[in-house]
Amino acid sequence: MTAKIAYDDVEVGAELPAQTFPVTRAALVQYAGASGDFNPIHWNEKFAVEVGLPDVIAHGMFTMAEAIRVVTDWAGDPGAVVEYGVRFTKPVVVPNDDKGATIEVSGKVAAKLDDNTVRVDLTAMSAGQKVLGMSRAVVRLA
Repeated sequence: MTAKIAYDDVEVGAELPAQTFPVTRAALVQYAGASGDFNPIHWNEKFAVEVGLPDVIAHGMFTMAEAIRVVTDWAGDPGAVVEYGVRFTKPVVVPNDDKGATIEVSGKVAAKLDDNTVRVDLTAMSAGQKVLGMSRAVVRLA
């Protein structure tokens, strides 16, 4: 597969379609099983509170993975992402209810680079707080 977006058709400032991702306790347990990260702050409310957290929190890598989906969906090919990094700024707190939490992600083309690549800056929010800082991806376009 290759990116479905053509480099020549993209301009700096172009906004990617924003998305909202639900986060439930069940999703965290599934992610723990897949990743091998069974830290109790991600599934045990009592433990999370005892160590000073407001409640169970989502895995940082889970949050990071959800955010990049905005880019991979836009590009049309996960393999088009050649570089991706974030700074974890706030945790995604996941209450034990039927709703859980949400991660709202938006993105914007910040720069056109060499070799048909662009830098996309992402903004990831949960409960009105920015949960990822310096969230940037370099994407090779068609």
